Amino acid sequence: MEHNVSLISTLAAGFGLALILGFIAERIKLPALVGYLLAGIAIGPATPGFVADVGIAAQLSEIGVMLLMFGVGLHFSLKDLMAVKRIALPGAVVQMAAATALGMGLAMWWGWPAGQALVFGLTLSCASTVVLLKALESRGTLESMNGRIAVGWLVVEDLATVLILVLLPPLATVLGGTTPGMEAGAGAEAAPLWRTIAETLAQMAAFVVLMLVVGRRVLPWMLWQVARTGSRELFTLMVIAVAIGIAYGASELFHVSFALGAFFAGTVMRESEYSHRAAQESLPLRDSFSVLFFVSVGMLFDPMTLIDQPLHLLGVVAIVMLGKAIAAAALVIVFRYPLNTAMTVSASLAQIGEFSFILAGLGVQLGLLPKAGMNLVLAAALISIALNPVMFAMIQPLQRWVLARSSFARKLEERDDPYAELPQTTDRQFLEGQVVLVGYGRVGRRIADVLTERGIPFVVADEGRETVEALRKRGMAAVSGDASEPMVLIQAHIANAAMLVVAVPDSMKARQMADTARQLNPGIEIVLRTHGEEESELLRREKLGTVFYGEEELAKGMSRHVLQRFNADLPEGLSPVAAPAH
Repeated sequence: MEHNVSLISTLAAGFGLALILGFIAERIKLPALVGYLLAGIAIGPATPGFVADVGIAAQLSEIGVMLLMFGVGLHFSLKDLMAVKRIALPGAVVQMAAATALGMGLAMWWGWPAGQALVFGLTLSCASTVVLLKALESRGTLESMNGRIAVGWLVVEDLATVLILVLLPPLATVLGGTTPGMEAGAGAEAAPLWRTIAETLAQMAAFVVLMLVVGRRVLPWMLWQVARTGSRELFTLMVIAVAIGIAYGASELFHVSFALGAFFAGTVMRESEYSHRAAQESLPLRDSFSVLFFVSVGMLFDPMTLIDQPLHLLGVVAIVMLGKAIAAAALVIVFRYPLNTAMTVSASLAQIGEFSFILAGLGVQLGLLPKAGMNLVLAAALISIALNPVMFAMIQPLQRWVLARSSFARKLEERDDPYAELPQTTDRQFLEGQVVLVGYGRVGRRIADVLTERGIPFVVADEGRETVEALRKRGMAAVSGDASEPMVLIQAHIANAAMLVVAVPDSMKARQMADTARQLNPGIEIVLRTHGEEESELLRREKLGTVFYGEEELAKGMSRHVLQRFNADLPEGLSPVAAPAH
């Protein structure tokens, strides 16, 4: 009895070879994803030996994109996107326009028609959210302000690319291509262009409204009902079913991309108190299928492109890794953000990925992109993805080098920022004996609420300019900037403060903040927050201040409640609290 084992053989070869080559890459100090890409090339049709099923691999990688975008939605709420909208929205639009213009100009210089050149330029304008997430997560900067700006920027790019994908088919004939099914539908009167575009936009808007209005209420409720059963299997199944089911339903019913559907599924599920658990439960599958995503990219790559069109490829890679990076950095600096933010965003955009492949494939299908263009896009993606970790690794050394040798760069770092210092009208209670609170996230916000209720003056220092602006409008004292930079704490008047409270769990930056505070105010009391037990022990040994570790404090609080219930003596370190109201 014969069995069709294409799926099994593709999974076995993909995972097995990715493990071996990923391990080798890590051992020689290269990112593991380079090994995953090489694994894809090895089992792809362009190299001799075993050839995996390209179609199955492509579908598996689509699942990976769905799960990863679902994870983005779980971690990046609409509030986060709105918090960085002032830079992410105009920045993404202008940067995409610049990259499209560069790619289009290069293609027209090669002699391509304007329609094909336009589509080629568009494929180079959209970076990969998958690659960015991997880079930020590996560096622990996904939750930082720079990370939120970069992710917000790419989310705007994804939304813009989705809009391009839905508008391209009705515009194909105008651009010199063909509409799918045109020959089969001969004799049938085509709908007016304006009507097709209007219907497409209406479908996309209907999906977004449905998710934000109905999904925001229904999905958290469903997650709660499943969680009440106590079954871990059902909970995990619920998370995966929502991620993939909504992505597929959005594609079938509203004709939006799988990625966008999964992203909004994660966004609305974030409203649930179980969102953190949902993220943890889906993490193993997200990691597994993200490997298959990179493997599938490698399978599509034709190594002969490196030999047949080396100069063309060099030009494309230059646009992706230099043109886009420079344009993005310039835009961020124009918006008066620090040099480190500019470099982080530029490194984030110096690659292309999944949406570029989708857009290029649609272009080939519509006759708007030659096969050679598809090969160039895939080759540029492979090279830029492999080198993207190098771009991130260069941020700190390059920043130090530029600041040491460029007076203009130093002037940019010292430029006037309306939110970088407290207004002259700030009340004196916020300048002496105050609490300096670093970070206005979930923890910092709660601390600020308690201080406000008790009438204790405090100054907030936060990296988000939009956050600081909102606090200023509410009459609160706040300064913007990275508090690990001494000038930010100086502007918060740390020299005369009674206490420094660091509510961000970055132990490296916490050390820098503590050192700065001690130098400027030797008698200041310092309170630090950490995420990990090892970090908390290290900070305590270094005697930088009072250290709070989340799980430890949670255990203390629960233990205190249990002991008080039984009227037991409280051990040292557990102070009594008021009994809860019944």
